[in-house]
Amino acid sequence: MTAPATSPSPVPRPSPLELPAEDRALSPHTGYTRAHWEATADGLLRAAWQWATPGSALLDLPGRPSGSGVRSDGLEGYARTFLAAGFRVAGAGGEDPHGWLERYADGLAAGTRTPGRDDTESWPLILDHHVQGQPMVESASVAIGLRLTAPWLWDRLDAGVQDRAEEWLRGALRHTPAPNNWYLFPYSVAGFLESVGRGDAETARARERALELLEGWYRGQGWYADGDSRAFDHYNGWALHLYPVLDAHLAGDTEQSAHYGARLREHLESFSLLFGADGAPIHFGRSLSYRFAAGAAVALGAVTGHTPLTAGVSRRLVNGSLRYFLDRGATGTDGLLSLGWHGPHDATLQHYSGPASPYWASKAFVALLAPEDDPLWTAPEEPAPSEGPDRVLALSAPGLLVHSTRADGIVRLHNHGSDHIRPHEGEAEVADDPHYSRHAYSTRTGPTAAANVADNHLAVELAGHLSERRRIHPLGAGGGDGWGWAASWHRPVFGTGAPMVPGLRVESVTVVRGGHELRAHRVVGAPAGALVRQTGWATGPDEDVRSALHALHGWESADEVRAPRGTAFTRWAVVPRLTGEAGGTTLLVALASLTGDTHAAPLSAAVSEVSVAGATAEVRWSDDGSTTRIAFDPLTVDHVSAAG
Repeated sequence: MTAPATSPSPVPRPSPLELPAEDRALSPHTGYTRAHWEATADGLLRAAWQWATPGSALLDLPGRPSGSGVRSDGLEGYARTFLAAGFRVAGAGGEDPHGWLERYADGLAAGTRTPGRDDTESWPLILDHHVQGQPMVESASVAIGLRLTAPWLWDRLDAGVQDRAEEWLRGALRHTPAPNNWYLFPYSVAGFLESVGRGDAETARARERALELLEGWYRGQGWYADGDSRAFDHYNGWALHLYPVLDAHLAGDTEQSAHYGARLREHLESFSLLFGADGAPIHFGRSLSYRFAAGAAVALGAVTGHTPLTAGVSRRLVNGSLRYFLDRGATGTDGLLSLGWHGPHDATLQHYSGPASPYWASKAFVALLAPEDDPLWTAPEEPAPSEGPDRVLALSAPGLLVHSTRADGIVRLHNHGSDHIRPHEGEAEVADDPHYSRHAYSTRTGPTAAANVADNHLAVELAGHLSERRRIHPLGAGGGDGWGWAASWHRPVFGTGAPMVPGLRVESVTVVRGGHELRAHRVVGAPAGALVRQTGWATGPDEDVRSALHALHGWESADEVRAPRGTAFTRWAVVPRLTGEAGGTTLLVALASLTGDTHAAPLSAAVSEVSVAGATAEVRWSDDGSTTRIAFDPLTVDHVSAAG
């Protein structure tokens, strides 16, 4: 029997947060308790408030400004930290020993006095997303903060300040959000206004519109698309599930709670597997600098009861995620959350990322709405799903294939359905996005930067130009006991040279079994002289994980390529690569692995026989003689035991 994985010891980093003593009896995996969450919230708030303007309306945190400008960034600092303060004080039943709410009350009065004015304190106006949209994002955090703390903040404000705050917030109801989860920002604003007796036809319309769109974005198995496209990522948990379920919880709306809570419960069936044994969330999608916000959906499920997880598992996941980042320098020595993953990391960021953007991590403090005597805090921690037996989970709705291995605690996600291209965009109009375009992601590795060789990628090469994978068309997903598969096709797009080749198409299938990833590709319509290059996982020379890529059929050479800009996990990386020739239709098969298991056998020993006939490939596994059969025309994937 393989021994349970142990979390690797992080490199010690100095932390300015003053945390209480660990409790290894109640929390054998992390040592964290509810007191750690309160202390973390207080520490983050204390550090951020050192950068407040004299009137407390803006928190101008140091760092590179976002594309929205420094005034919007200052509002972001106020709003996102207010969210943490709101959960902190509401979770304590109104106790506010550090006087956070007084500061936010002062800032609300100052920021709304002359909004839009270019002075020290005034908040920017909320306009359409393509004009001046970021304040709309922040309006939701302001509204939720006010709703959480209404008895101790809003109800004590002067009527004039209340009126000014309402007028500023209504800008979110009167302007156009971005065509995705942004519609939940005016929804949240309207929910707050209605909760304090200021609802009307305008608030009702905002809420109806958001929920109408949300129904259209729901794709099943607990997963929403982030808009009309096929973007599936962490926004499912920290936005698309969080806002409607939290709203229903705060309103006591049992009908809405049951409807959206059932979806959250189903989401957590799969999402709970996307945390490694070391506590890391899967490194996939945009806005990863929000870090432990990835645990917000798990926490909200525990708070509301809409979860399939025991309290001990929920606590293990949220504690593990929080500790993972605090132990790896997410706050730096100044107590501020940096723009990055462990520490600062530019390649992780988007153009909208500003100094205060990481404070959307505050959403994880929704856990504090569970009182001290709640099972979330009193039940002993239990192992996370990734710490149990090896798991394989095929999700046909989002087109994702997830598998974890007990021996090393690594979770891997194979992407055959999530991209970041909106319906109105042509594939050549958008740049390659490493956080969506790769075939695989994990809890222990990140994608290489755009300027470096792409990891986990199948590229067609023409005259020295490498293709990119942009719009992903899912072809299905499924599996059985101990194995699973997912498939998709894409049209190779070239960032340099001619943007596309007529008729060129790549069909891809990933089959996982244990720690092995069988990767089969059929390249159709390749011109004469084309090459095909397949890469594996990007790892650093000083990491305790190993990446391997082994040719099974159609490949002619193997080498390694350096990625000098590294990943979010390592300063520079090495990527294994296979190269073959393509012309017309070509079938290529390889075996890949990412492992931290020092006893793992080499990939060359994993397969005993490979046979290819036309558009069909069969692989016989060495360990038990079972056979995996992949047929592309029509697409079928089967796995048969040696006994038949």
